[in-house]
Amino acid sequence: MSKKMTFEWHLRMRMAERGMFQTSELVTPLAERGISLSREQVYRLVTTPPQRLSMDVFAALCDILGCEPNDLIEIKVAPAQQQRRKAAGTTATPTVRRSTIRRPDLS
Repeated sequence: MSKKMTFEWHLRMRMAERGMFQTSELVTPLAERGISLSREQVYRLVTTPPQRLSMDVFAALCDILGCEPNDLIEIKVAPAQQQRRKAAGTTATPTVRRSTIRRPDLS
C-alpha cells in the first residue's frame, strides 16, 4: 500500500508573526530580491497552497521572513481513503426517495 503525501502551507502565519497582514506587503521585498510577481500572484501565493513553487521564490520568502523552509511548509501523510469493493455478481441498489408531484392550480 502506498502513502499519499500532502502539505500545509504556513506563509500567512509566518507573515502575521512578523506584523505583515496584507499580501501586498510582500511585493516590494520580493522585488528587492529579484522576484517580480504581480499583486494578484502574491495574493494567490499567500492564500492558496502552491502546487509548484520556484526555489528562487521559496528562498526569497525564507529570507524576507527570517525563517527556514520547514517553517513555511509542513509535510504530512494524507489520510488513507477506504475503497469499497463490490463482490462479484452483486449490483448496487439505488436509494429510494419519495417525490411529490405538484400540478398547477387550474381553477
